[in-house]
Amino acid sequence: MPTYNTLLFDVDDTLLDFAATEKAALIKLFAHEQVTLSSAIETRYQIINHHLWRRFEQGQISQQEVVSGRFQQLFDELGIARDGSVCDERFREYLAEGHFLIEGARPLIEKLHQQVALYVVTNGVSSTQYRRLTDSGLMPYFKDVFVSEDTGFQKPMSGFFDHVFERIPQFNKADTMIIGDSLTSDIKGGNMAGIATCWYNPARKDSQGYTPTFEIAHLDEVIGLTL
Repeated sequence: MPTYNTLLFDVDDTLLDFAATEKAALIKLFAHEQVTLSSAIETRYQIINHHLWRRFEQGQISQQEVVSGRFQQLFDELGIARDGSVCDERFREYLAEGHFLIEGARPLIEKLHQQVALYVVTNGVSSTQYRRLTDSGLMPYFKDVFVSEDTGFQKPMSGFFDHVFERIPQFNKADTMIIGDSLTSDIKGGNMAGIATCWYNPARKDSQGYTPTFEIAHLDEVIGLTL
């Protein structure tokens, strides 16, 4: 029997290559706005975006404040008159077009789904995440998809995990593991929720004091932990 019968998968930079998707979307957005996307501007955007999402994870701001504020702050700093909300809506349309798979994601999901129950747990905009999962071809392998926008809570909040657990048939914490790349949302959230955690860490980053149950550098290592 599998060690874990229920697997909760993060999406961005775990199954789908968000970095590549985001890069492509930024290029399209700035081309549309007729603004040169320099490496300095891209780096500044990343800093702003990361900071706002961390505040969202901590419950300090809403998701709407993230998506309406990141480009507004960026263009304000650049002294360029743009409507941040309009830019972000266009940016998310471009994001939804991106479904680059992380190496090994498809064969892993195809194999696991034959023996264990698979679910998606992700922070983000529902329409964007659903389209990317559908276009990637991964959607049929998951029994359900839980997105922060729909649940009213975000990882690592206990409310998010409570929402997920209540909707999984015959749920058992001892049989459940979350797999994700984020220490602050996936690993912290899973640890607080009392389930096993698997940190996908291909870059071999420092764990910053967090203690995942498992740590892997390649997705195919999940097989050895579960089957």
